[in-house]
Formats: sequence, structure tokens, C-alpha cells
Amino acid sequence: MKVGLISLGCPRNKVDSEKILVHLKNKGFEIVPPQFSQILIINTCAFIEPAKVESIETIKEALDLKRKGKLSKVIVWGCLVKRYKTLLAKYLKGIDALVGIINWETPQRILTEPVHLSYLKIAEGCSNFCSYCAIPLIRGALKSRKPETILEEVKFLDKKGVKELNIIAQDITSWGKDLYKRRDLVWLLEKILAETKNIIWIRLLYAHPKFLTKRLVKLIDREEKICNYLDLPIQHINNRILKLMNRQITKQEIEEKIDCLRREIPDIALRTTLIAGFPTEKEEEFLELIEFIKKYKFWHLGAFLYSKEENTNAYKLRELPQKIKKKRLRTIMETQQKISYQINKSLVGKIFNVIIDETEAKFSVGRAYFQAYDIDTEIIIPQRLKKGKFYKVKIIEGYEYDLLGKVLV
Repeated sequence: MKVGLISLGCPRNKVDSEKILVHLKNKGFEIVPPQFSQILIINTCAFIEPAKVESIETIKEALDLKRKGKLSKVIVWGCLVKRYKTLLAKYLKGIDALVGIINWETPQRILTEPVHLSYLKIAEGCSNFCSYCAIPLIRGALKSRKPETILEEVKFLDKKGVKELNIIAQDITSWGKDLYKRRDLVWLLEKILAETKNIIWIRLLYAHPKFLTKRLVKLIDREEKICNYLDLPIQHINNRILKLMNRQITKQEIEEKIDCLRREIPDIALRTTLIAGFPTEKEEEFLELIEFIKKYKFWHLGAFLYSKEENTNAYKLRELPQKIKKKRLRTIMETQQKISYQINKSLVGKIFNVIIDETEAKFSVGRAYFQAYDIDTEIIIPQRLKKGKFYKVKIIEGYEYDLLGKVLV
């Protein structure tokens, strides 16, 4: 039987999906693109409302194909099932199987596009219990993967020709807390570095600012393979809101961490994430956040509307009107757009090592160290280049989001 898989949501889901495909291949199934499958698996996301909607719409489309005879089976997998299995069975008729979260501890993966970069999930779940977040309800408390299994996977990916390795978890800075007293993320990264021969870039995603240590900062600065890039989601900056969010950190501490990073690594590219319209947020608290954005000028900033998630501690808080939430989201993104434009303009004339992600007949799309795949800006180069290869590229123009580059011969 031919099996295809659609992976929705975050890169952590993508890792799960690639391991699901290995398991199915070992069982004798033929793995094909979704459009050519007889059995379609949908690995769902249920983090916030838009993710749930996307998952449900994808399931409905698959069930419609099944009714038309274009699919024989539809299997729904992952976070949405873990959270809403009974409701899915009741309201979406025709699903052949509802499978929750299964984590196969295998180093092998069937790598999906683009094959020159991959994600390494070092932990499952989360024990930070932010008041707005449903991840602990879906994925459980922190469960760090054992270093020996992580390193086996690193060796597998290194031999497969992966050039960029993205370290991920719900919070990578918490790795090891449930296993060891002294081994931490820095210890693990040093082990990973020792096992990488072909991997050129290692990128750190989802680092909780509370647990960012000076040892980690020094490691990023010292190790050439670790990109001078850090995804540091802060969610807000006002102390009252941070406490309501249970972020376990204050405004002063966040500022001190950012100042330390920029002092020790002057060219570090920081990405952050914010929640727009958290319950009870006052106008002056929102304006404090805007002033913070203007002051600290993150290279990359994402924001999403507060999503009211049942059984979280924030669920009972007084929610702001949708109109206000949307207005505040728009203000955040308009503020960041101006900052992004200024940063991109400042890069004109500079030369960077750029990896090519996509190629077309007359142009290619790539990224420098300060750009994470699929979430940050890109560099457009008006010529056909080899996918997965690095080139020296000079930035010749900067726009609100993307950059224009020229390969140096």
C-alpha cells in the first residue's frame, strides 16, 4: 500500500512525521507524496486556535477525497487527537483511525524537503507551565531524550549530508533537568559538536530566557559551527503580564540577558515571539511593550493573537475584545516592519556565507547565519544556483523583509 503524510504545525511535528515514515517503511509500506497515496496520514497541531482550524480543514479535505474514491483510508495523528479524540470521532465521520502521540526512539528518519537541513528534537513536553500554553496538557511534562540516542541521530543526519542542524524542543534550555544534576544544554552541544563532520551550521531554536546561561552565551561565541543566532521568545515585557503568564522572569532580567548576549556576541541575530492582547493587558502595558521593541530592535520578531485554551491557567482571566487584540497585533508588526527595514538596509554591501534552499530557472533563494529556515527573511539571488550549497553573497539591496544578493565569483 502507498502511504503519504501531511505534517502540520511546528518542526517538532516534522521530526515526529519523519520517524513515523521510517516506522511505516520498515513495516513494508511504500512511502509516496500525499497526492499519490492510498492511505493518507495527517499529523495534526493543536497549539492555538488557528492551528486547530488548519488541522480540521485538512482532515475535511482528505475525507472529501476519500468519499470521491481518491483515498482508501484517512488516519489522523498527533496533538489534535491527543486533545480532542472524542470530538473528532463524533463530528468528523469517515476517519479510519485516530492515533495520539507516539514517540519512536529511533535515530533514523526519512528526510523531507529540503534535505540539506534538518531538525534535532532533544526533549519532549515542557515543565515551565506558562499560563497560556496547552503544550504540557498535550505533550506532558519535560522528558529529555538521553544523550546517547540524540548522538546516534546526529551521526545519522551527519552521514545523510545535512548541512544545517536546528536544535529544537519546547524549551531547549531545559534539556537534562529531569535526568542530571550537572549535565545541561552546553554539555550536550559540546557532545553534538564532536560528532559533526559534514554539518556546517548548528542553530538554536526555542530558548527560554529564564534559563539562558553565561556558559551558553560563551559557547555560541566560541564555536564557529554554532550560528550567532538565538530564538529567545519573551512573550511580553511588562512585569505584571509576565507574572500572569508565569514566565518566571522579570523585565530587568530579560534586558540583562539581551544586553549580555549583544555585549559578548556583537553580531548576534536575535529572534523573539510575542503574544498580542494577553488577558487584562492595559493600554499602558501594551505601550511599554512597543517601546521595548523600538529600543531593542530584534532582527526578527513574530507575534500571534492570544488564544484562549481550555484547562490552562489563563483561561479564566478576562479576555480582551478581538478588535483590540487584532489592533495591537497590527501595531506590533508595523513597528517591527520599520525595524526590519532599517536592519536590512544596514546589511547592504556586506558579504555573507549563504546556503541555498530553493532554485528556479532565473533565481535562487538562500539564507545567511541570521535567518532561520521557513520563519525569517530570505536572500533572493537572481541566478540559478545549486540547492544545499554555500556561496559567498554580497547584499546589494534591503527591503522590509527580504534581501537581494549577488554571488561573488
